[in-house]
Amino acid sequence: MMMRSTYLTGLLASTLTALSSFAFTERTDAQETIRQYQLEPSGNELQLVMKEVPRPTPGDQEVLVRVRATSLNRRDLSIYRSRYGGGDRSGLVPLSDGAGEVIEVGPEVTHFAVGDRVMGVFFANWVDGRRTREANASARGGAIDGMLSEMVVSHEDGLILIPEHLSYEEAATLPCAAVTAWNGLFTHGRLSENDFVLLEGTGGVSVFGLQLTVAAGARPIITSSQDEKLARARQLGAFGTVNYRTNPDWQNEVRKLTGDEGVAHVLEVGGQDTLEKAIQALDYDGHIAMIGALSGSSGRMPTGSFIGLGMRVTGIYVGSREDFEAMNAFLYEHQIHPIIDRVFSFEEAEAAYEHMASNQHLGKIVIRL
Repeated sequence: MMMRSTYLTGLLASTLTALSSFAFTERTDAQETIRQYQLEPSGNELQLVMKEVPRPTPGDQEVLVRVRATSLNRRDLSIYRSRYGGGDRSGLVPLSDGAGEVIEVGPEVTHFAVGDRVMGVFFANWVDGRRTREANASARGGAIDGMLSEMVVSHEDGLILIPEHLSYEEAATLPCAAVTAWNGLFTHGRLSENDFVLLEGTGGVSVFGLQLTVAAGARPIITSSQDEKLARARQLGAFGTVNYRTNPDWQNEVRKLTGDEGVAHVLEVGGQDTLEKAIQALDYDGHIAMIGALSGSSGRMPTGSFIGLGMRVTGIYVGSREDFEAMNAFLYEHQIHPIIDRVFSFEEAEAAYEHMASNQHLGKIVIRL
């Protein structure tokens, strides 16, 4: 009996010590310092370094946000690998996308209050209208600090409310990829019901494109090199799927799926190795939203096709807060939930980058704080 009592006393003491240690190290909104990741030089690339920095203080028209989740885009991986233009990014806080809770507001803030759930807009200084040089210089995670930080300060114009039906993790996936897909298909593409849409690959932009086109009653055709991903795309409502590895002339398969009509819209992310084939899959008066160049940005441009097809090509670099608001209304109306491939902890940020580099994901990769 004495041995059991001694054992229980020791166990209780150990438990109390552990709980005390946890309470001491637990992060709170009142802390004087915060943790954030910064990019630092490492050979020819950059590396993620976690740093402890002073807690930021909002200015008159600024908002302090406790970040709850962030997500990765292909752009973030390119920046991490020093393969994205823009000069020296030493000390930059990465990731454009993030969502969190307002914990403090400046005295002149009018749009937000403590407790609001918000997302950062990709361009912190592009509210509406045409993109200006000032707006272009406000791209989070590239031109200015991003969201991979326990807290961030933003001008209130650079934030937007989270739709009620979405979690922090889901909301964190929207600012870049979802707005890009929306802009390419709706703002510039003028998508209509029953339109055929070609979506290249199963990354963030294409999967959001799939969800948006299905909700709009259009007919999306999506490509991938992995049959497992194509099966998942069909579950999500894809009208047709094509494996471009087993079908090198995949544009012909796409045309067959449309009854040789061709597609009305293309979300073009491949670049030099896919553009000409995408044009061959296009219908008269079709639209190509140029979004990425995963295979390179050079290559031949078949200029005769512009005239012969009457095609339009629009370069898409995400969008404004106004675009974001329009998309959010659509997401709420159709109760669309983003597809999340995997969630990592804040301490696993580097593993999240590695997962994106593996190209095994379908949908978005999230980091939870």
